[in-house]
Amino acid sequence: MKKVLVATEKPFAKVAVDGIRKIVEGAGYEMRLLEKYTSHSEFLEAVTDVDAVIIRSDNANRELIESGKNLKIIVRAGAGYDNIDLAAATEKGVVAMNTPGQNSNAVAELAIGMMIYAARNHFSGTSGTELRGKTLGIHAYGNVGKYVAEIAKGFGMKLFAFDPFVSSEVIKKDGLTPVDTIEELYKGCQYVSLHIPANAQTKKSIGAELLKLMPKGATLVNTARKEVIDEEGLLKIFEERPDFKYLSDIEPDCKNEIIEKYSGRYFFTPKKMGAQTSEANINAGLAAARQIVDFLEKGIKTYQVNK
Repeated sequence: MKKVLVATEKPFAKVAVDGIRKIVEGAGYEMRLLEKYTSHSEFLEAVTDVDAVIIRSDNANRELIESGKNLKIIVRAGAGYDNIDLAAATEKGVVAMNTPGQNSNAVAELAIGMMIYAARNHFSGTSGTELRGKTLGIHAYGNVGKYVAEIAKGFGMKLFAFDPFVSSEVIKKDGLTPVDTIEELYKGCQYVSLHIPANAQTKKSIGAELLKLMPKGATLVNTARKEVIDEEGLLKIFEERPDFKYLSDIEPDCKNEIIEKYSGRYFFTPKKMGAQTSEANINAGLAAARQIVDFLEKGIKTYQVNK
């Protein structure tokens, strides 16, 4: 009997676990559950004899992958997959997948919510500003970016997008103005919403040279990864631009300096919580279970990320 491990330091909702179990056991597999574990060694022990693993933000590093003697597939329930060692997975012949689109609306709503919170001065009772009529640049027009645009249209924002992997025709069809360069996007937008992955090309790519192009009243919203920000450049812009605000659902390493010096110009959620909704939790978990069954039964690799 094939075995599927659901390993989550931050557990799925019970309804999601029940749904995953129904899919896994319905396929004739055994499901094992490892929740709220306190050491990586527990994860290592649990993966020893399983065929498949579902994770969230859990660390599927080389040691873990090599510990899974029967391991054939790892699915990250969510869009990002930088917590999986793709090279190690490829070397061992393990398929790595994510579940794109399942958390997208949750992340988009958080991005817009943080914009409102910052625009209204953290609901402090002081006079803020409105989103209507403001320019919003979407940096990477994937699943999340599309939802951000959809919501922002309802606020009457003027929308622009940069994504070298999406055609201008698609962006125009959705009612946004495509731009040809990152510099053009930042120069023309009071708000920029970041949705790029963290990889060799993007890490520390958002720094002072780019941010200084933004117009007066600039706000950068990061629901992607902290690694894409050049924090030295971020601090430089905070110092040079009293009008600049930074909002993120993951705390930067330099957060203490920002908190100490730049009150009212930042907001960080207590933990990465873009996908922290009941709906996203359920959707991603069920998608991961279905993808595992489809792979083990039919060899389907639609969402493989280590090709």
